Amino acid sequence: MVIKLFFFLVLILSQKVNASLVWDAKNPAIDQVLFEEVIDPELCDEHVNFIVQDTLLLLQFIDAGIRIPRGILQGNTLDLGNYHQCLGINRQLENSELQGKYCLIQVPLSQQIPELPGWTDLEESDLAEINARLETVQDLNIGTQIVGGIFSNDSRVMPDSPLSALSIRQGICIPKTCTTRQAVSSLLFNISLGFEFTEAFCRLPNDKPWVAADYIAVVLLSLIGVLSLFCTVYDVLDRFVYKNENPKTIFRTFSIYTNGQRVMNFASGPDALHCIDGIRALAMVWVLIGHTFTSESHWANPIVGFQWAWSLEALWLSSAHITVDTFFMLSGLLVVYTTAGKLSGKKLLQNLHLFYLNRLLRMFPVLATGVLLEASLFNRVSDGPDWSTVSDLVGRCRAFWWSTLLHMQNFMNPERICLGQTWYLAVDVQLHILSPLVLFWVLSGSKNIAWTALTAAFVLQLSAATTYNFIMEFPSSLTSASRSDEIMNYVYKYYFNTLARASPFMVGMIIGYVLASYRGTKARLSKAVVMLNWAWATALFGFVIYSSYPVMQPSWSNQLLDSMYNSFIRPAWALALGWLVFACAHGYGGPINWLLSLHVWKLPARLSYAMYILHYGLMFLVNGSATTPQFFSVNALMFKFLAHLGLTLIVSFVVVLFIDAPCSVLFKKILGGVPKKQQKPEAESEIRKENNKEV
Repeated sequence: MVIKLFFFLVLILSQKVNASLVWDAKNPAIDQVLFEEVIDPELCDEHVNFIVQDTLLLLQFIDAGIRIPRGILQGNTLDLGNYHQCLGINRQLENSELQGKYCLIQVPLSQQIPELPGWTDLEESDLAEINARLETVQDLNIGTQIVGGIFSNDSRVMPDSPLSALSIRQGICIPKTCTTRQAVSSLLFNISLGFEFTEAFCRLPNDKPWVAADYIAVVLLSLIGVLSLFCTVYDVLDRFVYKNENPKTIFRTFSIYTNGQRVMNFASGPDALHCIDGIRALAMVWVLIGHTFTSESHWANPIVGFQWAWSLEALWLSSAHITVDTFFMLSGLLVVYTTAGKLSGKKLLQNLHLFYLNRLLRMFPVLATGVLLEASLFNRVSDGPDWSTVSDLVGRCRAFWWSTLLHMQNFMNPERICLGQTWYLAVDVQLHILSPLVLFWVLSGSKNIAWTALTAAFVLQLSAATTYNFIMEFPSSLTSASRSDEIMNYVYKYYFNTLARASPFMVGMIIGYVLASYRGTKARLSKAVVMLNWAWATALFGFVIYSSYPVMQPSWSNQLLDSMYNSFIRPAWALALGWLVFACAHGYGGPINWLLSLHVWKLPARLSYAMYILHYGLMFLVNGSATTPQFFSVNALMFKFLAHLGLTLIVSFVVVLFIDAPCSVLFKKILGGVPKKQQKPEAESEIRKENNKEV
């Protein structure tokens, strides 16, 4: 009951705190003042007259800008023009500098549109084809219609078009001294009436101001680089030249050589659950694949993408959201399994400060690095016409870095999270903070007390979460076509919510206790029991994955099942996964255990935390640099996933090598540790023999 009341209290207080937060607009990623300073109507007229008289220069402006979006019949209403060509235009005149400015404008389709190159009259058969495509889109019930308009001979959107409220988003290139209205009226179309548009944003060369975060990042990373170089030179000389047998290890803390050995050393104790490496690595790969598909800002053929996403063929992708619950389950499992090997209930209370500090400090270096990179260097290493997503993330981290480092962002500012994927980390940390309320009784030494505590905690949490879900009446999918207007409320109040996401963690604690109870011995199960357990676990895996398909369909409408889905699908996944870990740990995994325990998973599993923190920012960095919308193709996106995976692995390895590994050594020296309980050597030998025989 205490846990239940705590969760509800946190939920209520967080809504009040969040309502009082004010968006901090200091230190924006893009200098908006610069755009106002360069506007000069008189100088704009001079520049326009000069451009009109210089045919080559006029062609440069036109070529870098306005043209009809390609793929309108496939839903694309965006053309980004030629961003880099536009900003590269620079002509020194007698009394001024004529420079290109890139702007994105939105042109409503329900208006008289001037003749543009690329617009053609449509025959009756063409209109019929477009209408058929529109009906397909309407049947899919995509919240806002995405396909292009229907043009008659007078270039006006037909009044009965369902897309009359939509806009074409068009990149244009204009002189930096002009407003978009003045440039469009005088340069591009020479009209002032009958053409409506709104300006989305404009960009100029060198419009990213240097702020405190940039200087901090450069100085701090440079210091780490110099320190690593110094320590590495000392380490190599000490080892191989002077052959010192009693080295001062403090001078090796930041050594690339020593830390490289440490990162690449995969030795483990006899109680290690080797299959967890494979599970963690594959779960991270699944996350990367899912985010490869969802991180794209614009599609060249969105209708094809939406149709595929809602098809049964895409089930392996649409069900990827469940992989986050894999991490929750493993987290709950390990907090019990590892602690049970070190502490009793009394020692847990005596070392509670170390229990918290070890967890928080172990995660801090990589998290702080991710926040700093997002707030600074990620904004500077590249650029593109679709940089608004990156600049928004930069602004979030400059304003709300503190809530991310304090692991409160899922409650304090869920709509503006710095590093959006860290909602998971906030929930995980909050669950770890609460876990001693149960862990104390689990470590009491009495199995009856331990099972009572675990069962009571799980039942109370699941009851509270189920009650909450039925009261709030959320949809059950991030891509619920029939309830698209409720998705963000679902994300903020369910998907990011600690109470709603705690059940896999609780299941993991139960599985962790079962594994800890069998530590040093092998569970003896008959073949019939093993086969029965694998049967229900496989069926549960299949049901959880398949169930994501019907709930996301446009025709789905069943609030009772939605609430039940939100309450029970995640602990069900965790339960099936728990059996898989148990079976692999006790020799009943067969080829599955062999696959998940392969040595190849060791490195990506070790880097998985850094990969999770860094991958989304890197993806948006790459996507923001694109100069055209991405053409949707499963094959093309899988190739892009491999590129994202390679980049994420490299950057994560560098961060772990230079920052995480040395910091972990320092924290261990500062905090010390608690000695593990000694295992009986004969028990260790027995379990190893049994496992080897099974494999």
